[in-house]
Amino acid sequence: MNAGVITVPAFGSARDGARHFFGTRRHADSLTFDVGVPARQSGAEGRSWLLSVKQVHGTDALVVDRPLVESDQFTGGWDALVTDQPGVTVAVRTADCVPILVHDPRRRVVAAIHAGWRGAVAGIVPRTFTLMENRFGSTRSDLRVSIGPSAGPCCYEVDDPVLDQLRIGRPDWESVVRDYSGNKARLDLKALIRRQVEGEGVPAPSVSSVNLCTICHDQLFYSYRREGRVNGTMVSGIALRSHR
Repeated sequence: MNAGVITVPAFGSARDGARHFFGTRRHADSLTFDVGVPARQSGAEGRSWLLSVKQVHGTDALVVDRPLVESDQFTGGWDALVTDQPGVTVAVRTADCVPILVHDPRRRVVAAIHAGWRGAVAGIVPRTFTLMENRFGSTRSDLRVSIGPSAGPCCYEVDDPVLDQLRIGRPDWESVVRDYSGNKARLDLKALIRRQVEGEGVPAPSVSSVNLCTICHDQLFYSYRREGRVNGTMVSGIALRSHR
């Protein structure tokens, strides 16, 4: 962990052509940006952009396939961002939902995905993979995926409205819940997403997880479930490094 962010060496390092981070409370408190408006930043690699958009718990993705300019505004709602533009950090905000980062080192494409239980059950992850394939020629076997901190099965209790959707959407739904007792259970969101990712053909060694629960670690993460309201959100993102 560095400067309030978590990185996953097994997912990617500077040599792999992308840089990534999963944010914490400390990191979030240091950021200033407007949702839907690219924020220009300066760093070791020169000027770059940070882009986060309005999230609506859906399955649509915004594709950024051209250089950003200061007048850009993205006023719709999306829960995934995909780009092939170096220096553009696509970012999602979470406070119990799952941030998922994707890198295709062969086609040089990255994606950031926001998945709560609604988005996960509705298939935002496979839908984003399909978009990457259709727009950029990505192959699932080339993808690298990292699943970030989220509400964990130790704390994340759900009831019938969630369980009913799981039953409809996944024949193996019982494998991603714990302590099922008729109308309540504890949901393992990360396990659900990992099963989807590997079921789409991403090799298991190319999938990593940050196994930290946002509800448990109050000093490290904001949590809507723990706090009962949105006091803040963590920011997680990924960007292609510029060719040198």
